Amino acid sequence: MTHPAADWSQLTHAYGPADDIPGLFARLNGGKEDEKVWHDLWSALCHQGTVYEASYAALPALADIASGRAPGERKQAVLMGGLIVAEADATLRGRYASQITELTSVTHACLTDVPADEPETFVYLAQCLLAFEGVPIWSQQLELLFEEFEAECSECEALTCILLGEYADQSDAELHPASPDELTGVGGRIYNMARDAGHDQVAAWVTHLFGHANCPECGTRFSIPVCIAG
Repeated sequence: MTHPAADWSQLTHAYGPADDIPGLFARLNGGKEDEKVWHDLWSALCHQGTVYEASYAALPALADIASGRAPGERKQAVLMGGLIVAEADATLRGRYASQITELTSVTHACLTDVPADEPETFVYLAQCLLAFEGVPIWSQQLELLFEEFEAECSECEALTCILLGEYADQSDAELHPASPDELTGVGGRIYNMARDAGHDQVAAWVTHLFGHANCPECGTRFSIPVCIAG
């Protein structure tokens, strides 16, 4: 289905009227200037993780790039699309259903191409996949695999600094990774995706994310995913 063209003059992004967005997309040509163009697009449409009216209107253009109908880097299109769709409500998901379906397919292809030495790229793309599929929580929180965050003890409510990725040994709490054969749901799926794609490092991080931690204040062992889900 062809999506009706957006009236960009009536939309806004981080810096005001969004009538500059079509011109930015038109400047993408696979050349050396593309990096700056993508920087400008990210800054306007996803400023510090915030999305705007114009962000959703950009989904058809992002789907065109991801699918090769328009010039531009498909990985950038997928990553931007994933962040935008993660914020979309049911109405917006319905409005852009065909673009989301297309972006989902391209994301699967991108995941198979991520080099083993780019674990963060794999995680971000996996998070995008969950966003396109409408998976709650982990479509925005999977990136905690390599980010520092605070967890609240379920018993004494003390806040503890948690690190799960390559710096997990610096976490304030003692971590207890889940056994791979105990992982179910999203945890099991991402673990298996990572292993199948040769990203054993990501798979190991997943066992920490879906494992437990000991509160350094009272010693209580609490579930990390339950804490994140709130």
